[in-house]
Amino acid sequence: MGVIRINDMRFYAHHGCFEQERAIGTHFRVDLRFETDTARAERSDRIEDTVSYLDVYQVVKKEMSIPSNLLEKVARRICDAVLSNFAEVDAVSVSVCKLNPPLGGQMESVSVEVSAER
Repeated sequence: MGVIRINDMRFYAHHGCFEQERAIGTHFRVDLRFETDTARAERSDRIEDTVSYLDVYQVVKKEMSIPSNLLEKVARRICDAVLSNFAEVDAVSVSVCKLNPPLGGQMESVSVEVSAER
């Protein structure tokens, strides 16, 4: 079993409960971790024998483009999409982080992390 991580993906998206957040949009960071059997790829050195992180990134990008009120919903949608698009993935964990959230104070970010497995 192996673990593949895609770290610090950056997106500009329109998620949030406030109308202004959804209209204007803001910056988000996504970290994703998934488990898959990497034994064949370890021996063959062929992309066809593993889960392409480029393909996984495209799934994350698509899900980030769909506006949602809550980060929880975005994170769950990403987990579900990864599992449904990649049968070789046994487990996935995703953190969705809103940078500079409009909470009336100074902070770098808020984030939600969710996991799913088969």
